[in-house]
Amino acid sequence: MIRSELLQELHKDNPELRAEEIEQVVDIFFDEISQRLAEGGRVELRGFGAFSTREREARTGRNPRTGESVEVPAKRVPYFKAGKEIRQRLNEG
Repeated sequence: MIRSELLQELHKDNPELRAEEIEQVVDIFFDEISQRLAEGGRVELRGFGAFSTREREARTGRNPRTGESVEVPAKRVPYFKAGKEIRQRLNEG
Protein backbone atom coordinates (compact mmCIF):
# COMPACT_ATOMS: atom_id res chain seq x y z
CA MET A 1 0.00 0.00 0.00
CA ILE A 2 1.27 3.44 -0.84
CA ARG A 3 0.47 6.71 0.92
CA SER A 4 -2.27 7.76 -1.51
CA GLU A 5 -4.03 4.39 -1.08
CA LEU A 6 -3.88 4.81 2.70
CA LEU A 7 -5.45 8.26 2.40
CA GLN A 8 -8.24 6.86 0.17
CA GLU A 9 -9.00 4.04 2.64
CA LEU A 10 -9.13 6.47 5.55
CA HIS A 11 -11.44 8.76 3.57
CA LYS A 12 -13.77 5.83 2.78
CA ASP A 13 -13.97 4.95 6.48
CA ASN A 14 -14.40 8.61 7.55
CA PRO A 15 -16.50 10.39 4.90
CA GLU A 16 -17.32 13.20 7.36
CA LEU A 17 -13.68 14.37 7.20
CA ARG A 18 -12.31 16.40 4.33
CA ALA A 19 -9.38 14.94 2.38
CA GLU A 20 -7.14 17.76 3.63
CA GLU A 21 -7.95 16.87 7.25
CA ILE A 22 -7.12 13.21 6.71
CA GLU A 23 -3.86 14.12 4.99
CA GLN A 24 -2.96 16.42 7.88
CA VAL A 25 -3.57 13.62 10.41
CA VAL A 26 -1.41 11.18 8.43
CA ASP A 27 1.36 13.79 8.10
CA ILE A 28 1.32 14.46 11.85
CA PHE A 29 1.36 10.72 12.61
CA PHE A 30 4.42 10.02 10.46
CA ASP A 31 6.20 13.23 11.48
CA GLU A 32 5.83 12.36 15.17
CA ILE A 33 7.23 8.86 14.63
CA SER A 34 10.15 10.27 12.62
CA GLN A 35 10.86 12.97 15.20
CA ARG A 36 10.87 10.51 18.11
CA LEU A 37 13.24 8.17 16.26
CA ALA A 38 15.53 11.07 15.34
CA GLU A 39 15.73 11.91 19.07
CA GLY A 40 16.83 8.35 19.77
CA GLY A 41 13.47 7.32 21.21
CA ARG A 42 11.12 4.43 20.56
CA VAL A 43 7.51 4.36 19.32
CA GLU A 44 5.28 1.48 20.34
CA LEU A 45 1.85 0.92 18.80
CA ARG A 46 0.16 -1.83 20.84
CA GLY A 47 -0.98 -4.72 18.67
CA PHE A 48 0.96 -3.43 15.66
CA GLY A 49 4.63 -3.15 16.58
CA ALA A 50 7.47 -0.99 17.78
CA PHE A 51 9.75 1.38 15.88
CA SER A 52 13.26 2.03 17.18
CA THR A 53 16.76 2.63 15.88
CA ARG A 54 19.84 0.45 15.90
CA GLU A 55 23.47 1.43 15.75
CA ARG A 56 25.60 0.22 12.87
CA GLU A 57 29.34 0.26 13.36
CA ALA A 58 31.75 1.75 10.84
CA ARG A 59 32.97 -0.82 8.36
CA THR A 60 34.82 -1.28 5.11
CA GLY A 61 32.43 -1.82 2.20
CA ARG A 62 32.95 -2.45 -1.47
CA ASN A 63 31.86 -0.41 -4.48
CA PRO A 64 29.95 -2.96 -6.61
CA ARG A 65 30.89 -1.26 -9.89
CA THR A 66 34.61 -0.94 -9.37
CA GLY A 67 35.32 -3.43 -6.59
CA GLU A 68 37.15 -0.65 -4.76
CA SER A 69 37.11 -0.65 -0.94
CA VAL A 70 35.04 2.15 0.60
CA GLU A 71 34.87 3.26 4.24
CA VAL A 72 31.26 3.27 5.47
CA PRO A 73 30.79 5.47 8.56
CA ALA A 74 28.89 4.42 11.70
CA LYS A 75 25.20 5.30 11.55
CA ARG A 76 21.79 4.73 13.09
CA VAL A 77 19.18 2.86 11.09
CA PRO A 78 15.42 2.46 11.67
CA TYR A 79 14.18 -0.87 12.98
CA PHE A 80 10.63 -2.28 13.23
CA LYS A 81 9.56 -5.20 15.36
CA ALA A 82 6.08 -6.52 14.61
CA GLY A 83 3.69 -6.98 17.53
CA LYS A 84 2.10 -10.24 18.59
CA GLU A 85 -1.30 -9.49 17.01
CA ILE A 86 0.10 -8.61 13.60
CA ARG A 87 2.33 -11.72 13.60
CA GLN A 88 -0.72 -13.87 14.38
CA ARG A 89 -2.73 -12.27 11.53
CA LEU A 90 0.11 -12.93 9.10
CA ASN A 91 0.23 -16.61 10.06
CA GLU A 92 -3.51 -17.37 10.06
CA GLY A 93 -4.59 -20.15 7.68
